[in-house]
Amino acid sequence: MIDKNEVRRLVEEAIAGTDAFVVDVTVSAANDIVVELDSATGIDLDFCADLNRSLNEKLDREDEDYSLEVGTASLTAPFKVKGQYEKNLGNEVEVLTRDGKKLKGVLTAVTDEDFTLEVTRKVKEPGAKRPVMVAEPTVIPMAQAKQVCYVINFK
Repeated sequence: MIDKNEVRRLVEEAIAGTDAFVVDVTVSAANDIVVELDSATGIDLDFCADLNRSLNEKLDREDEDYSLEVGTASLTAPFKVKGQYEKNLGNEVEVLTRDGKKLKGVLTAVTDEDFTLEVTRKVKEPGAKRPVMVAEPTVIPMAQAKQVCYVINFK
């Protein structure tokens, strides 16, 4: 079986010097290799094809047969790595916490331990006739986030 860590090392070596980063590498028992990438500036088909060729040159098909798929992380898939959070700073995301709460807001900051979401809520001000919308920063520890996804708006 092909070693997942070796494939990851080869991918990181091949994309060094670019703004691309590895989101995930999977290797099945049948040696089906799937490499997911992302980038702050986006990844095109030519980049994926070049990486596919590079990996095919470095992996030994004579030693072990395999299939190789190189692509980008899905737009609707949950975030897996910090680079995806950084890429989506300023964008609206939806968070499902480990205790079952759903929050939607603008991602404003990210660290290794947590991220900040600006959540807009209706608040009834004392003496006001109607509630007003107030943006409140909410810090969420990475360990408390079960799933974080980019929100697609068709406005």
